[in-house]
Amino acid sequence: MYSAGVIKEEVFDYAEEINRSIRLAKEMVDEPANIMTPKEIANIAQESLKDTELEVKIYDEKEIEKLGMNLFMSVAKGSKEEAKLIVMKYMGNSKSREVTALIGKGIAYDTGGYSLKSTKHMKDMKSDMGGAAAVIGAMNLIAAEKPKINVVGVVATCENRISDEAYLPGDIIVSMNGKTVEIENTDAEGRLTLADAMTYAIRNESATKLVDICTLTGACVAALGEEYAGVVTKEDELWEKLEEASLKSLDPCWRLPINKRIIEKNKSKVADLKNSAGQPGCETAAAFVGEFSENLPWIHIDIAGTAMVENKKEYLRAGATGFGVHLLSELVKVL
Repeated sequence: MYSAGVIKEEVFDYAEEINRSIRLAKEMVDEPANIMTPKEIANIAQESLKDTELEVKIYDEKEIEKLGMNLFMSVAKGSKEEAKLIVMKYMGNSKSREVTALIGKGIAYDTGGYSLKSTKHMKDMKSDMGGAAAVIGAMNLIAAEKPKINVVGVVATCENRISDEAYLPGDIIVSMNGKTVEIENTDAEGRLTLADAMTYAIRNESATKLVDICTLTGACVAALGEEYAGVVTKEDELWEKLEEASLKSLDPCWRLPINKRIIEKNKSKVADLKNSAGQPGCETAAAFVGEFSENLPWIHIDIAGTAMVENKKEYLRAGATGFGVHLLSELVKVL
């Protein structure tokens, strides 16, 4: 407890670090796509963390292909902008084998590909890397706070565009973990990049717990608007910890269902899975990502409605919100 009128200096310092990390994420999302390219996202991750204890590794396309991240590269190959895999490692507890992976969707611009978006729905797609910004911001905050935990941030960043090399509806792609995926809709690309990023975190970084955060579905916006992030997890205990982090960070979240019927909707007649399974859209998208969790503890956070607000609110200006930065930094401490 603090004496009346007296607040310790470290409280101010931590508040400033929260502000700095959230501001970083907001600035990233607010930048136009011709500036905030995959390369620039990688540069910001590297530059913002260069004077910390974190290890940052950036993989180029040749290295990504060598890893077998075929879902990720199928989305990326339609753009001349080179895809990047960003890995940020914080090892604060050498005595523990527990590693929490924070996996952020990093679509720097999303046209929808050959399943083309309308102009109305495309114009704000510079924000489709809001999950990546949240993870990069959270890793900055974790680096400043130095908790005694192990965290790896993984961001697969690319653009989803149309070209003579872009992937097509009907394609069947072998994922990094070996599951085959039928492409029903090229505008359901984020779950593909998240799937391979999750496999990378498990197999290459020995992750034991998984949290993905993403601007994934319009269905989440329809259900929860700009007020709440949609959360899917199979485990009540994980939801309780997420709810605790939500209350501490003031990033509001709402739990959505997942069950066998929802999971089964992602099954394909010609492959193991299909990348678009209809309603309920937020939940089927989450269930697709969960197919790559390899039965590890997993939380899915859809921030499609909360990453940006269209109009000024009493506590927020219009534009990017930085949602998820503080939430993730609190969550990793209680998982």
